[in-house]
Amino acid sequence: MVVVLIIAILIAIAIPQFLGARQRAQDSAAKSDLRNALTAEKTSYTDTQKYTLVTATLAAIEPSLKWNAAGGPQTTVGDVVAGDNNVVCLQEASKSGTTFSIADIAQSAAPIVAGTYYNKGACSTAAATIQAWTGW
Repeated sequence: MVVVLIIAILIAIAIPQFLGARQRAQDSAAKSDLRNALTAEKTSYTDTQKYTLVTATLAAIEPSLKWNAAGGPQTTVGDVVAGDNNVVCLQEASKSGTTFSIADIAQSAAPIVAGTYYNKGACSTAAATIQAWTGW
């Protein structure tokens, strides 16, 4: 009876730990996909001086990702900010259900500062909103 009690206690401790590790791994996989997708976007930007959502172009640059018609990895929505080919935002929902976003502003115009920004949540189409993101 004591052995069964000890095993039950160990199981009660192990299962939540396992589930937490699984969620962190799923979130890390989504973040990794986003970083790789942004690298492909930046490579395309270097060639054309504008961000693109052309699936064939991005798939040629980064074939390990499954690009969708919207321009991001299969579970990601890519968005070139309306009227501005110097800003791109990508988002992906991890298998744990958390949505992550990554955006890049290639050229700055006051008060917007160029750079890469991270967010836990959906993409934004406004560079000023992107600049206020606090990170993952």
